[in-house]
Amino acid sequence: MEWVGDARLAAGPEATWYLKEAFTPGAHLGTVYDDPTTPVVVTGVEELTTIRVPSGRLVVDAPWDDDDVWRYEKGLPTRPPRELAVSVPPGVYRVEIAWTAGPYEFFGEHFDGVECAATRLCISDDPVVGWEMGLGVDEDIDQLQPGDEPRFFSDANVGCFADAGAWTTLSAPFRTCVDGRWEPRGSGQLPDGCERISDESQQADLVTFGAESGGVVWLGRTKAGDVAAIVVTSGMAGAKAPDSVTLSLRQAYACRPAIGQVDE
Repeated sequence: MEWVGDARLAAGPEATWYLKEAFTPGAHLGTVYDDPTTPVVVTGVEELTTIRVPSGRLVVDAPWDDDDVWRYEKGLPTRPPRELAVSVPPGVYRVEIAWTAGPYEFFGEHFDGVECAATRLCISDDPVVGWEMGLGVDEDIDQLQPGDEPRFFSDANVGCFADAGAWTTLSAPFRTCVDGRWEPRGSGQLPDGCERISDESQQADLVTFGAESGGVVWLGRTKAGDVAAIVVTSGMAGAKAPDSVTLSLRQAYACRPAIGQVDE
């Protein structure tokens, strides 16, 4: 029997188009903000790294919560992470980033307008026949209102994929804050300001990626209903699929402290 999703979670035509085109090199996703003559073009799909998920349970969330910094300093319990209600087969999966470019000028200076269009966790290479929003384990589909988009939030514009079974250990380096300062951590630095934290005792990983204001988590389903891909698209809640360039993601990384750190 062919998979049929719940209409309350199903991607609409605009989101479905974006989720396909964002990972199609050469595709045009729109035009540069305030410049309808310059297209935003998908320049390529980069394999960032791989991630181990031995528990089959996946967290897709910000690696830390700015509102909980005082709790980190006092060693108090914090809110649980946003673990997806759907599980995946235990395994090792590719993390890919779709990049776009839309050159623009700002105060007389020219920028390449490089942006992350979406980030994808590749569960299998089977064709995706439909997309739906991924609920968290504590989210009730019956509580959704028309137009609601379940998502995670990130004031620092950082998201992560992580094995939920090892979350406490994997997230700890992002949650060690003393007197308002983040403690140094020995993470594996990845391209474009991303990081990888590993727990070798559990053979599990956490991988960060850029996520402007957080993001909606989309599940790509196969004909049989299996999850073939998990994609995060970023932007403010209620915004349409990204179709314009603002500040280059690489500029943003250059202009702010390293992920999880603050200025002196």
